[in-house]
Amino acid sequence: MHLRGDIQTTIGQATHTGPKEKNEDSLGVRIPRDETLATKGIAAVIADGVSAASAAKEASEAAVLGFLTDYYETPEPWEVKTAGQRVLSALNRWMFSQGLGYHSQEKGFVCTFTALVLKSHTGHLFHIGDSRLYRLRKGTLEQLSSDHSTQVSAQTSYLTRALGLVFNPQIDYRTFDLQLGDVFLLSTDGIHDELSESKIRMVLKAFEPQEAADALAKAAEKSTDNRSCMVVKIDSLPDSNKDEVFRRLAQLPFPPDLSPGMELDGYRVDRVLTATKNTQLYLVTEQDSGRQLVMKTPSVSFSDDPSYLERFALEEWIGLRTQHLNLVKVIKPNQARTRCYYLLEFVQGITLSRWCDANPNAGLEDVVAIVSQIIDGVRALHRKDTLHQDLKPDNILVLPGPVVKVIDYGSCHIGGISEIASPFERHSALGTIDFSAPEYRYGSRPTSKSDLFSIAAITYYLVTRQQHPFGEAWEKAQSLRDFTTLSYISATRHNPMVPLWFDAALKKALSPTPAARPETMSEFLANLKNPDYSLLGKEALPFMERDPVLFWKICSALLLLIMILSHVLR
Repeated sequence: MHLRGDIQTTIGQATHTGPKEKNEDSLGVRIPRDETLATKGIAAVIADGVSAASAAKEASEAAVLGFLTDYYETPEPWEVKTAGQRVLSALNRWMFSQGLGYHSQEKGFVCTFTALVLKSHTGHLFHIGDSRLYRLRKGTLEQLSSDHSTQVSAQTSYLTRALGLVFNPQIDYRTFDLQLGDVFLLSTDGIHDELSESKIRMVLKAFEPQEAADALAKAAEKSTDNRSCMVVKIDSLPDSNKDEVFRRLAQLPFPPDLSPGMELDGYRVDRVLTATKNTQLYLVTEQDSGRQLVMKTPSVSFSDDPSYLERFALEEWIGLRTQHLNLVKVIKPNQARTRCYYLLEFVQGITLSRWCDANPNAGLEDVVAIVSQIIDGVRALHRKDTLHQDLKPDNILVLPGPVVKVIDYGSCHIGGISEIASPFERHSALGTIDFSAPEYRYGSRPTSKSDLFSIAAITYYLVTRQQHPFGEAWEKAQSLRDFTTLSYISATRHNPMVPLWFDAALKKALSPTPAARPETMSEFLANLKNPDYSLLGKEALPFMERDPVLFWKICSALLLLIMILSHVLR
């Protein structure tokens, strides 16, 4: 989904073998022609095969082609940093393993690597080695990359870092703002070792990108190395005009309130499911197929609110790109829409709140089975760099089986989308206070551990018959200090059948600070299924574990006493 116009560039490239037998440089660029231009951006890459490596040419080509292919195959919701680092980590390991097939590490798949990703109003740099990235802005030339090399003489230097050289290298990453008219230069050492910065600046100022690339390659023709460069000029940036953005968002008119029997785009309304101040849900029948679906429509009260419109559009975008058994499915319409709405699968279940009311005597096994499915669904979102942010019993449906479905993507935070600049203020829904993590209120950045807190609060709710782990004081807390002074109410006070080890797992996951919570959802789930007495205070441990020496002394004394009594009673 692209809502803010396109970033546009002019790009020039040049590469020459020079006096060498073969060209071990490689360069490439990819400019998407679809919605991934907004979610992934433009990627420009240059690599220089290390001459001492037998597969230098193969290494640089594999690095450039691999990055330009695999980066765009990563999930769209991923942030640029996440996607780029994971792709480069996989590429490096493959190149390193290929290099092991040669006689020594120097004779393998090794190259320098510099990638520039332009997304919305931000530039992203991934860099290792001594290829370079420069930026010319308003007549000033600045080197944005740092050379990973050691100079041993005026003529000789050695790389300290390169792609494929070691199994787990450090790859530089940084971001910077983009401005209209910025000119970027990606170059190998055959260019920048031969030319002064003043010469590079003069050429970039004097020529358009292709002419500049050709001029730089020609000016460096005395170099004894391959000569390659790419010049990227920013011609336009995504829309920054609020009215234009809103116009794009509001292209489809809002539907009116719908009543049973009405039809819209081939869908007949059967009944109203829910109607709130924010949205309406209708049970509809698709006329062509006869299948029943749920239609979600926006509230006309927000027809002039671009932030609301963007969030409504993102709900469908998230659902279409995240498929999992434990997530409610978003259905793509079978024809063009004339109004603003989206479609969901129709699932005949009850909310977790109603399930709790209907199952007052549910055992821990039943609760853990449900929580396990919630975790599975939420982890599918996390793999797409998406936080749910509004996990609560009313946003979880329980179907016969039981099968759990997490619903409502209206409060989700998507890492990749948050990187796209917006001319209006984005409103991130807080969720329901009783179940949302405290960091939303005291201003810390939410993470996957924020959703973990909500799942732990739901688990507590289920085992305590709808109680809250911090009682009424929870609603009044605002600052980090407020939350850290709250007292956790043991689940055993509300339900004596809850084991101490189970309660300890809940207490850890409900810590006010994310760092004190389990590192992963899997760890939390494991602690719910299997006792981990290390989570308990020493006084709560079994006596044998608190003081094993004393335990066995007492056992020995009792055995001796039994033997004596047995002998006396004979």
